[in-house]
Amino acid sequence: MRTLTRRLLLPGLTALALAGTGCSSPGHTAAAGPGSAATPSATADGTQQLDVNAAPQGSAAPTPLARTRTGMGQPEKSSFKVASYDKASGRAVIATAPPAHTAKPSHSPTPGKPADKPVAVGDIIASAPAPGAPNGLLAKVTEVVGKNDRGTEVKTAATTLASVLKDDKADGKVPVDPASVSVVPLMKGVTFSYAKSQGVRFGPQGAKLPLGNLRLDVNAAVDTAKDAPASAGASVSGFVQLAPQVEFSYDGSKDGGLGLSSAFLGMSGDWSSQWALKGRAAASTGAPKRIPFAKLHSAPVIQVGPVPVVVNLDLTCYVQVEADGHVTLDVQQDVKGDFRVGGSYAAGKGWAPVSTSAVHSTPVNASVTAAGTVKGALGAEASVGLYGAVGVTADFAPYLRGEVDAKANASSDGKASASASWAAYGGFDLSGRLDFQLSLFGTPVIEHHIPLGTLHREWSLAKGHAER
Repeated sequence: MRTLTRRLLLPGLTALALAGTGCSSPGHTAAAGPGSAATPSATADGTQQLDVNAAPQGSAAPTPLARTRTGMGQPEKSSFKVASYDKASGRAVIATAPPAHTAKPSHSPTPGKPADKPVAVGDIIASAPAPGAPNGLLAKVTEVVGKNDRGTEVKTAATTLASVLKDDKADGKVPVDPASVSVVPLMKGVTFSYAKSQGVRFGPQGAKLPLGNLRLDVNAAVDTAKDAPASAGASVSGFVQLAPQVEFSYDGSKDGGLGLSSAFLGMSGDWSSQWALKGRAAASTGAPKRIPFAKLHSAPVIQVGPVPVVVNLDLTCYVQVEADGHVTLDVQQDVKGDFRVGGSYAAGKGWAPVSTSAVHSTPVNASVTAAGTVKGALGAEASVGLYGAVGVTADFAPYLRGEVDAKANASSDGKASASASWAAYGGFDLSGRLDFQLSLFGTPVIEHHIPLGTLHREWSLAKGHAER
């Protein structure tokens, strides 16, 4: 039987809505620039509307700390900082923060400003990352142990954002500074580039990145089928580019003061990818083979009024290959879209998953050789949480799938014929979950993981039949 080869031109995909429109809620405020002042404003019901901004940057800035003092109703910015923290014992040392213009310790109050009252039992403290607390600290002071040469030592216990934000309101988006993202390549051939206002960097392909974008390029070999010729060596190449931002909202103004009214925590942004899968991939055994090629982590601090809130973001980019070891594939895809994943809370209803995206794909060139099936996806698994605890995990994987069914027939009169039918499909898989750590907002504990709901859609791109 002769080998059949088909070269396909796949038509562009129409826009897809995974679970909604992908638009943010109209109540979101515009994010101010780094270091901008957070000025609370009073709402009609007497509560404060807190701005949501990026935290001040710079090595000279003291580690910010806010607290809600015992017997006081609203959070306030403090002149203290967390000098050290021991997670095992819950002990922290609270010291006076040095003035922003100097790195030298100072125990003198600012001229014209009254000295901050000492930390007391019952105080709620919220701190940005500090020694011993790389993901920040949100805790209640349970005991003042005493003073030492570093400051005041206290014992603390875990608490919630509701205990520090109380009945205030906050709503906004903060872009993630790509320079703050740490990247761990998981295979050779992975490079990282980004663009920010302080200095634009260029990607490996020579294309100027838009401000706020980060980009991962990958060019690496994958397992090739044992019987494949040298010319059919399997490889993956391309890039993933995104501009993530943190979305945060909080409304503690529930009637009667019986708890939180609503909340949202999530990540959103624009993303694009161009990628190619070539060669004859090794046969998959069991589950599809997932090949992570990079892990990204960031712990941006967003300023909710005077309160520093530490958000932890993790992203694992991967290629997933599912093949029977017979098909030699040469496929390219260019995908652009936006995404929004998170968890939304409403009083009386509890937590609900939020996951939306709009996807657009340009025409794709693909060639498939021999009979069999192959599927390739370029995906990302993202998680977002608070103070080091995971809250929401989402996995989004757009893919292309190709299959060729070849047959040969021979008759008694010596005539032979060969035929092949082929088809190409596009689609996406979306899955994820909400985790119980979202109780950090002060809501009831989630006893079980709440799934986002596995969403799978596939559509035909092209198909045909050939006789030989």
